[in-house]
Amino acid sequence: MTLFRALLILILLALGWGTPVHAAPPLGTPHLTAILAAQTVGAAPGSPIFLAVALSPEKGWHTYWRNPGDAGEPTTIRWSLPSGWRAGDIVWPAPRRLPVGPIMNFGYDGPVLLVTPIFTSPQARPGDRAAITANVDYLVCAETQCVPGSAALKIDIPVVAAAPPLDPRWGGPIADALAAAPKPAGLTATYQRKGAVVTLAIAGSALSRTRGSDAYFYPFDDAFIDLDKGQSVEVGPEGLTLSMASGPAFAAGATPAQSAGVLEVDGKAIEVDAAPGAPPSGAAGLGPPAGRGGSPGKGLGVAMALAFAGGVLLNLMPCVFPILSMKAIALVSHGANPSGARREALAFVAGVVASFLALAGALIAARAGGAAIGWGFQLQSPLIVALLALVFLAAALNLSGLYEVGASLQGLGSGLARRGGVMGSVFTGALAVVVAAPCTAPFMGPALGYALTQPTLVALAVFFALGLGFAAPFAVLCFTPALIHLLPRPGAWMTTVRNILAFPLYASAAWLVWVLAQQAGPDGLARLLAAMVALGAAAWIFGLAQRRAAAGGRSASLSVLAALSMALSVGLVAGRGYASEPSPSGVLRASGPVAAPFSPQILAALRAQGRPVLVNFTAAWCVTCQVNQRLALSSPAVAAAFRKADAAYLVADWTNRDASIAKALADQGRVGVPLYLLYAARADFPVTLPQLLTPGIVVAALKRAAIRPAEPAAK
Repeated sequence: MTLFRALLILILLALGWGTPVHAAPPLGTPHLTAILAAQTVGAAPGSPIFLAVALSPEKGWHTYWRNPGDAGEPTTIRWSLPSGWRAGDIVWPAPRRLPVGPIMNFGYDGPVLLVTPIFTSPQARPGDRAAITANVDYLVCAETQCVPGSAALKIDIPVVAAAPPLDPRWGGPIADALAAAPKPAGLTATYQRKGAVVTLAIAGSALSRTRGSDAYFYPFDDAFIDLDKGQSVEVGPEGLTLSMASGPAFAAGATPAQSAGVLEVDGKAIEVDAAPGAPPSGAAGLGPPAGRGGSPGKGLGVAMALAFAGGVLLNLMPCVFPILSMKAIALVSHGANPSGARREALAFVAGVVASFLALAGALIAARAGGAAIGWGFQLQSPLIVALLALVFLAAALNLSGLYEVGASLQGLGSGLARRGGVMGSVFTGALAVVVAAPCTAPFMGPALGYALTQPTLVALAVFFALGLGFAAPFAVLCFTPALIHLLPRPGAWMTTVRNILAFPLYASAAWLVWVLAQQAGPDGLARLLAAMVALGAAAWIFGLAQRRAAAGGRSASLSVLAALSMALSVGLVAGRGYASEPSPSGVLRASGPVAAPFSPQILAALRAQGRPVLVNFTAAWCVTCQVNQRLALSSPAVAAAFRKADAAYLVADWTNRDASIAKALADQGRVGVPLYLLYAARADFPVTLPQLLTPGIVVAALKRAAIRPAEPAAK
């Protein structure tokens, strides 16, 4: 087919359907404009960056994909780079079908970004400027006319010491292009030849709810199938089968060793690798796939045990530190009343379990609707983060004595403490889950990964066990008389303790303010700070009204003023939506080894070089992640170990929702952060590091990862 394509182009040119362009200006050529742009405003030594060639054909004209189809030529880029710099492969966007009569072509009938990872030299010096040239050769065609062209596009990239921010014009579009590019989705694909027909069977959880009627396979190899014969689709319970006319690759009874391409289905583009063989379970006509719809068997019991253990250990994670003051006050308040402690312990357990089940139900429903989210999804919403910051500030002001809603923190919200404290304990359990759940403890990751691949009732059983584990330590303490009697008796000293315990909640509110700044930028931050001022005024006015009422004075007007100030506070954060902040998060700006944003393409390119790669799945709202970043990953010893191992460091920042990061987590059987994957030199699979890191753990792991397999001896 390659020869046929070349002959067709020559015939078109000879008939005068196109005029070759021999010397095109750098930016504008007939029927097409080309621009070279960078995702970031600089490059750090040893860290990859993304450059994009932006091609914008005139209306009615198009360019071609990596496999252009029956005719046409793919766009090629030859890079001229500084010494020690290297270019990876083009990250091709999903193509479109461009039929012309009986001919089927693949390409782009509008603007397209061809993004390429560029690997900077570790010896690059901050302060220098790297001159880069992209020599672009392309073919731009209309229905009856083709014009080959070329452009030499140049850009200067400053070398900087730390991770640079995104380019304000091109950073967002390049990031969007990378996110939308076809990626593997954990599918199993096989093909068989039956006469003149090739059947490609594809199955996997990503296709469990596919309609499939619009499915189409774009092969990377133009000899795999006969493109102008069309493709028929048969949908199975968890996959589909495409029937296509075989191409020259199957001539004389031959069978290709493998085939790859892009599957377009349900508006998504998925990269598929297929091998010869029988159709996988779940493809068309083969009944339900293994492990779906049947009894979970031993898997459920193991998952529940892991979830329970993970819930217990979650109490030791830094994520839970902000709500320790809630539990401390609850215990001290009932030191002389064991029966009251047991009653409120049961209420706390109920609040925790109900909240875990509610979050799990929302997560399962959202994922069933196609949302790419995971555990901790609630804090990916700037609105939820802002409201939680107000809740923690209100709780801290209560503990500081600015106003009263009862004798304990559990009274927060609608006079809950005045109803005997039981509803207050339920509230405390719910708030503890909302704040603590975004992080995952040991054993939690595999359990939740299993749960979200199972039917709804099985998944909820796993989350029920997780909630029991999280609430168990507090419940055991309250139901153990010997431990209860060790607590000091309530007294006047509790006022001082109560005031002291307000400060962890102030710290929690400050942390959430920082998280919102990463998510929504200066505008969102300004709104939250104004809301916190209004909330502080409401609390002060409400406390003044309480004191006036206690002295026998009138307080109705002050109460109305406090309510108005509270409404203003909530309105400031909930009145309109939040725009995502396009600049890199604080995770990338932190000290330590030079970091680059994660993408599946850059990971694949680095692994192809044989370099060790550490991928840090993190988020600004994950306290455990931030503790690991400050105490372990930012240490000078770790930075030196990265340089010595020639290791790359990629940060998958999940502060805001990102489908590619959710997919990468799912590929590892995980649904939450933190997760640390270390790919050793030329290794096929990563090693998962502990969720609580020390500099020694990271340094030792990097030393092992830098050891390359021995090369076979020369004969």
